[in-house]
Amino acid sequence: MLQSGIIELDVHSMNRAQAKTYIDSQLKRAKKDIYQIKVIHGYRGGTAIRDMVRKTYRNHPKVVRVELPLNPGETNLILKEYF
Repeated sequence: MLQSGIIELDVHSMNRAQAKTYIDSQLKRAKKDIYQIKVIHGYRGGTAIRDMVRKTYRNHPKVVRVELPLNPGETNLILKEYF
């Protein structure tokens, strides 16, 4: 789902490898007007995907920072600061 400057990815039904492949493909395809990728991974079924997203993309060259919103089932990958 795309809303102005944000890509929303739902990876609930995926395993870690599938989620990483999907997120990587979206990061690669993200145009310059995209400043955030919101990854919806859930947490009640376990934290493997959440932990992978937060660890892997913390040091990704396209990601400025990883933001942890109040919803523990989401992680925001900030690609550029939006002022």
